Amino acid sequence: MPLQRFVDRPDAADVIEQYRRDGAVVVRDAFTAEHVEWARDAIDANLASLSPLALRASGDDDGAFIEDFCNWRRFASMERFVREAPGAEIAAALSGSTRIRLYHDHVLVKEPRTRQTTPWHQDQPYYNVDGTQNASMWFPVDPVPVESSLRVVAGTHRGPWYLPRTFLDEQAKWFPAGSLAEAPDFDADLAADPSSWRVLAWELEPGDAVFFDMASVHGAGGVTGSGRRRVLSVRFLGDDMVHAPRPWTTSPPFPGLADELPAGAEMDHPLFPILWPR
Repeated sequence: MPLQRFVDRPDAADVIEQYRRDGAVVVRDAFTAEHVEWARDAIDANLASLSPLALRASGDDDGAFIEDFCNWRRFASMERFVREAPGAEIAAALSGSTRIRLYHDHVLVKEPRTRQTTPWHQDQPYYNVDGTQNASMWFPVDPVPVESSLRVVAGTHRGPWYLPRTFLDEQAKWFPAGSLAEAPDFDADLAADPSSWRVLAWELEPGDAVFFDMASVHGAGGVTGSGRRRVLSVRFLGDDMVHAPRPWTTSPPFPGLADELPAGAEMDHPLFPILWPR
């Protein structure tokens, strides 16, 4: 029997309201065991054949935090998950969009005993898109305790943008230093006053998905014990998202795209297929 459409769920209005208020929400019971298996197969295939965009985001003496990007055309299981799982339909409802395009896929794997945290950051300043109707889906295929889960600072999707920096050595490789505000020291603020920011985090099981705005400040803890944390993240573009060419290499990069799409153009390109409506 097919899954109920997200917009027909009795909790849909509340989930949508929370997403627009907080910039992040967890959606449970919208994905099947088969969807989880597609994502798991995609992640494992990607780990076995990393692309040139893959990187290690942890130190050599600290487990392994591996990331890779833009592989949906390489692995059938990943393309199937992107196209057929309900992520795009949910993204449309959350962002108030009539149409959803794929922006990119992003595999994030923390192996057991990886102490490296994912620093607080926003995704959109690393990107080559502008607009506000978007959603990123963080989809784990392993159980994730709350201390290792995605954490989102509620309300930060409303701005400002903070200067993006590299995770390990904090270099300003994108917007020049001084051109955007520096991010607050969220951890210090929270240690001094736990009410200074409202942080959202969830214990997750395979099949749960966190959706968050590309401008929401977020991070994640390390992984303790013997568990793995394999995540397939899918970035979705809604109605008002347009191309914003940058004079630097974005993360992920889309070389040559500025020659094909002018600034302000809809992302109408084979790299960014329409996923919803199907």
